[in-house]
Amino acid sequence: MTSKQKILIVDDDNNIAELLSLYLTKECFDVTIVNDGESVFPIVEKDPPNLILLDLMLPGMDGYQVCREVRAKHDIPIIMLSAKGEVFDKVLGLELGADDYIEKPFDNKETVARVKAVLRRYKTVKPEPVKPKEKFVEKKVEYPDLVINLTNYSVTYQGRNIDMPPKELELLYCLASSPNRVYTREQLLDQVWGYEVAVDSRTVDVHIKRIREKIKDHDSWKITTVHSIGYKFEVRR
Repeated sequence: MTSKQKILIVDDDNNIAELLSLYLTKECFDVTIVNDGESVFPIVEKDPPNLILLDLMLPGMDGYQVCREVRAKHDIPIIMLSAKGEVFDKVLGLELGADDYIEKPFDNKETVARVKAVLRRYKTVKPEPVKPKEKFVEKKVEYPDLVINLTNYSVTYQGRNIDMPPKELELLYCLASSPNRVYTREQLLDQVWGYEVAVDSRTVDVHIKRIREKIKDHDSWKITTVHSIGYKFEVRR
């Protein structure tokens, strides 16, 4: 069974509020009446209504302030009710976040129709569940005496930072991130250089030579040339 939509009427004139409540109840709304602005907030926090009918001229906190404070925390449609018919008052109310503005005296049937219209516009859309933030994964590979970090483009070898141009670092990372996999020169060209520039397979050889000048073979790993094919980052088990 569908639960009734809840309407909160905020008006210090109880006769107006009761009559309007009668019309809304006939249309199967669940209506609550309060006569001052301060009483709105406990209701909104505990059991938020689907719509608020808000008189502007209230004792203590006026309707403008109520609208402003409700709007700051909640996305509840608000229709302002007021004897003030000046354009300035209407514009102010709408700029504060009201969805409609009805002048007093008003026709109760028309007000009910406007309530339905605003609620149709406000058809509750269930917010998509907030996806947990994906855990940041650093692009980094580590071996004894060697750390290659593609996230911050740094290479540490035997505890020292190695000055390495981007393409050399990317080439080294490509090999080291798939240990013992043999890459052809063409595969390395595609993965590291892509199609941004026209380069030939000799480019890979030149970059490997420069990497080897900066990083020597280790007891646990080394860059190995696979004759007539390409290269691999060989890890000794």
